[in-house]
Amino acid sequence: MVVAVIAVIDLVLHLYAGRKYGYFVDELYYLDCARHLAWGYVDQPPLIAAVAWLEGAVLGDSLSAIRFLAALSAAAKIILTGLLTRELGGRRFAQGLAALCILLAPGFLAVDHFLSMNTFEPLFWMGCAYLLIRMVQTGNRKLWLWFGVAAGVGLENKYSMAIFGFGLLVGLLLTEQRRLLRTKWLWIGAAVAFLIFLPNVIWNVHYHFPFLELMKNIRRNGRNVALPPLKFFGEEALSMLVLSVPVWCAGLWFFFFSPQGKPYRFLGWAWLVAAAVIVTMNPRTYYLFPAYPVLFAGGAIVWEQRLALPRLAWVKWSYGALMVLMGALLAPTVLPLLPPETYIRYASFTHLHQPSIENQKLGPLPQLFADQFGWPEMAATVARAYNSLPPDVRAGTAIFCQNYGQAGAIDLLGPRYGLPEAISGHQSYYLWGPRGYTGESVIVLGDSQSNLERLFTSVRKVAHISNPYSMPYNHVDVYYCQGLKQPLSAFWPHVKHWD
Repeated sequence: MVVAVIAVIDLVLHLYAGRKYGYFVDELYYLDCARHLAWGYVDQPPLIAAVAWLEGAVLGDSLSAIRFLAALSAAAKIILTGLLTRELGGRRFAQGLAALCILLAPGFLAVDHFLSMNTFEPLFWMGCAYLLIRMVQTGNRKLWLWFGVAAGVGLENKYSMAIFGFGLLVGLLLTEQRRLLRTKWLWIGAAVAFLIFLPNVIWNVHYHFPFLELMKNIRRNGRNVALPPLKFFGEEALSMLVLSVPVWCAGLWFFFFSPQGKPYRFLGWAWLVAAAVIVTMNPRTYYLFPAYPVLFAGGAIVWEQRLALPRLAWVKWSYGALMVLMGALLAPTVLPLLPPETYIRYASFTHLHQPSIENQKLGPLPQLFADQFGWPEMAATVARAYNSLPPDVRAGTAIFCQNYGQAGAIDLLGPRYGLPEAISGHQSYYLWGPRGYTGESVIVLGDSQSNLERLFTSVRKVAHISNPYSMPYNHVDVYYCQGLKQPLSAFWPHVKHWD
């Protein structure tokens, strides 16, 4: 019951926060991917586009609509964490503590706020963990079939599903549960996972594995904030709530040293292997987030046992109250609960801030907030430039954007102004091509006049886009360009921008 209450609180919190601010930059891109359904995209597998399409078809494309399944997924993650805790032997307090750790973790509050692969990923990681726990308990090797389904769909959600799958395999091989691998059902499950994932593999082969090229470019240009191991886990502690650190550390103890956790030691190894791989890859801190629920489950059981004496009951409630207090103080820094100006004052007063994700110049708001501002102004400004053109010229005028956020904003918000779909060389927009435009008449967002003058016979600045709260890289000039010096179809390979 307590887990269900915590899940409902989480759901209501995200449904409320999801109506604030505006579309997140990635959401604009996912909505465009949903208009170009395929078995893959430059920077992601296809599931997120399918989710965006489903929400658009059933609920519409409002903020509340496209974030509904993300909020539901956040609540489901809490239910699943409680279920894992129960299966590992945790009673009511352990289940509630593990669920509370998920609810209050700033990292989960942040990634569950908007539509993304990251909000669904823990369900697949922990779903696989749950099935293995059930195999240990029941000996039912046929569950490998459902493991294959979860892993296959998880790979179609995000490629990092393979990291946790590898961790689980290593964990099983290093423990007595390697016996679970000696069955034909493992190979049947592996075949199911492969068949589910196969369409994306074929797509990647056809396009020469663009995701690998993208990752290589990101590493080369240093876009992501580089974190050495010690600082990486420091950020993890902050992201999972500092007061929850004793819980997930106890989770490692549960799996490696507790007799009750010994049958499930492979889960401890899986976490360590996943952490080692992710730290070695030096990606973003949230890549490890999906592995924490199982540690919270094990750690909550340890603390339930340690605090079982009646005279220690006050520790349970006082520590839980401190966790809630700290979580409440941090929540406005990762969820748009406050108006922008109020948030700025709050952050200045408390000195609580979101950690940096990318090496990008910031304005008054952190990146996760700033990337939700400026899109309506962008569409309206471009519309004024576009609609000022003569009708016969307007019909052949392309709108070229520098990144998928700009292009997604034009495509989502532009139709009300009569704007056509944008073109861009960024990520999957490059694969979607120039849409038949010749380059004779182009509205360009961003770039510089000097660079454009090398490409066009006529370049004229017509507007400037700015919002005090948006990311600085979206404060751009708008140019009207005529006479591309070569056909746009021939020039298109030069606009490719995968990073």
